[in-house]
Amino acid sequence: MPPTWTSLERAAAAAGLRLRGGFAVAAKDAVPPLPDGRVAATVVLLGAVGGSLWPTFSASPELADGAPDPLDRWSRRIIVRLAERFGAAPLFPFGGPPYLPFQRWAARAEPVAPSPLGLFIHPRYGLWHSYRGALAFAAALHLPPWEHLPSPCDSCVAKPCLSACPVGAFTPAGYDVQGCVAHLQLAAGEPCMQSACLARRTCPVAPEFAYEASQARFHMAAFLAAQRSKGGRRERE
Repeated sequence: MPPTWTSLERAAAAAGLRLRGGFAVAAKDAVPPLPDGRVAATVVLLGAVGGSLWPTFSASPELADGAPDPLDRWSRRIIVRLAERFGAAPLFPFGGPPYLPFQRWAARAEPVAPSPLGLFIHPRYGLWHSYRGALAFAAALHLPPWEHLPSPCDSCVAKPCLSACPVGAFTPAGYDVQGCVAHLQLAAGEPCMQSACLARRTCPVAPEFAYEASQARFHMAAFLAAQRSKGGRRERE
């Protein structure tokens, strides 16, 4: 029998993750075939809301061992285990190129939309959420009804996020990654490094979900390290 949404939700929460919606697979979704060659019928996204993963991840062996990419390795271990338990195929937004179209899937699964900062904004969680992986099922699962919620950015006239960055890295024309990274490596960049991107923190949506200091420092350090080593495509968590 296919798992229920409730059983998936409980198992994900026990492992430190949250269900981030799901969708019935269409050909345009570019979901890869299952390991046995069958076509996936349902994809369920897994991720975090605010600091929901932090208590579990911060106590993990992946964070303690000093090896690269601890959050990706933790996510892979946890999601592979969930996939094995529920008879699904695990999928991840990292490990490429090529990369799976997780942003497209997120927009299919939840009422998220691009924000002026380039991050997806959620009507309830603001900018404080992330996607860590997905489970692909051969069966058609019964999914919660789609929530029709508008993007908070549509009614935000002031858009303080665009003026809060000390180096003006965010503009209607796009994100100046090099300018941002250069700033983060200076003493003036410490407020962002210690408590998360100032532009992100200025967003008035869902401040109650903002990362606590230790989680913010981890994500900012991981983002800066990835940009220094660059090649890879990595978004801020």
